[in-house]
Amino acid sequence: MIEPRQSTRTTPVSTGNGWWGAPHPAVVLDGNGALLAANEVATLLVPPGDTVPDWLATASAADGRVHGDIGGRGFEAHPVPHGDDDSVTWWLVEDTDTRLAIEALRVERERTALLSEVSSALLASLNLDRCMDVTARLAAEHLADAAVVIAPAARHRYPAVLCVRDGDPVRTRLRVHPEDVPGLAEALQGFPPVPSRWIDPASTPDWLRPDGFGEIGSVVVTPLPGLGVAAGALVLLRRAGQPAFDEGEEVFARLFAARAGAAMSAARMFAQQNSITETLMRELLPPTLHQVGGVEFAGRYRAAQDTERIGGDFYDVHPTADDDESLAVLGDVCGKGLEAAVLTGKIRNTLHALLPMSGDHLRVLNRLNDTLVNPHSTRFATMVLASVRREGAGVRLRLTCAGHPPPFIVRADGQVEEVASRGNLVGVMPRIEATSTTVTLAPGETCLLFTDGITEAHGGPLGGELFGEDRLRRVLADCAGMPADAIVEHVQMLAAQWIGDRPHDDMAVVAITAPRGSHLTAVGGHGPGRYTA
Repeated sequence: MIEPRQSTRTTPVSTGNGWWGAPHPAVVLDGNGALLAANEVATLLVPPGDTVPDWLATASAADGRVHGDIGGRGFEAHPVPHGDDDSVTWWLVEDTDTRLAIEALRVERERTALLSEVSSALLASLNLDRCMDVTARLAAEHLADAAVVIAPAARHRYPAVLCVRDGDPVRTRLRVHPEDVPGLAEALQGFPPVPSRWIDPASTPDWLRPDGFGEIGSVVVTPLPGLGVAAGALVLLRRAGQPAFDEGEEVFARLFAARAGAAMSAARMFAQQNSITETLMRELLPPTLHQVGGVEFAGRYRAAQDTERIGGDFYDVHPTADDDESLAVLGDVCGKGLEAAVLTGKIRNTLHALLPMSGDHLRVLNRLNDTLVNPHSTRFATMVLASVRREGAGVRLRLTCAGHPPPFIVRADGQVEEVASRGNLVGVMPRIEATSTTVTLAPGETCLLFTDGITEAHGGPLGGELFGEDRLRRVLADCAGMPADAIVEHVQMLAAQWIGDRPHDDMAVVAITAPRGSHLTAVGGHGPGRYTA
């Protein structure tokens, strides 16, 4: 209130009986803001002898409607100037509830905007560490003075992120007992939160208090609900001297935690699935070929879909225990993508189990055929087996094709020969019939195994022409004397240029080359080694 102002008025104000009994409070002020009269309702707000509040005393009719508080209640004052002097009648309309509604609406809009920001920030990444960082940072910025995000234990330690308002998130791994904080152990298991009024801030352990935070005034612990299982817990901290968390803030904290928990759970599930996928992928992807038993091996693979890493083409080189003879396999499974890759994995595992009988190609193919023939499945495969042995300066090959394009031999003089081996598909007929062919490679000569994804690739200037065997022969004729790795890279590169960005089948190619000169094995046997003339 302000000190009473002295009125210069010498005559009484005429108001009338209707003014006195009006349902809304009204006061008459002179030009100096002094109280001249008040109706019956107004005397309850401004008792006789008291003064009007400063916001009203300093107002003028020219200001129009003004707002302020009287006795803790909000009012909107409407001026009615008197035409005969400078006095003004102010009608007071209470707007306390309206102000509270407007403030509540403002708070809800801010909270809705925050939840939208949280969702956008968290859904922008499927990385669990980033999700925890964002959750801790936004919670400290908007909900508390500090926030701690705690994930379920991994190897007896709890991954956690601590963040103070206006600070950076700090990651740590806690080796603690959640039971030290009331409600934390339950929150980590997804149980309903413990009301903050039940938590004694003085009992908060040091590991939950960020460095330099000071005395804790109030604590909120709420679960981070995940997708079927708890994603962790969110702990909010306010310093001593700050208002304690009220019920509305705790409810909003749970809404915040629901979004954060869903994002963290999705990120954890993605990480688990990605780990499983990577593990399986390592088993399904073609291996990196290297030198085995003094023979050069090289391979290249390209899946039908550029967004995929696996498909229906595959190759392997299986050395024997004494590196005396190796079994190279290149195959093509019916279909593309993951389904074809699953059958590919089955075939590769079966062939690995059949290695003890690798000296008899027909027997290996029939045993494999027995595992694939299924009246409920139309899946089949083509493949070529190559038993490889170093003999003196050259390499001896025994090749057997089962429904597969026959390999090409690239001679030292540039001549390209087709291997005379034929056989039926694997997984169709009850028994495999195939013929084997023995070939000898002189130093610098190569045997190229390839799938039909190379020769049947559509492309060229008009886009509809096959790459074809004749074009592949011409390409190989230019590769005479080249190392195995250079040959497969050259073939794969030209095939890729031929198809451009058009759809294509899986493509795989393997080169088996007799080294030039005397072979000196590299350390570990996995490098190209050195050769002497």
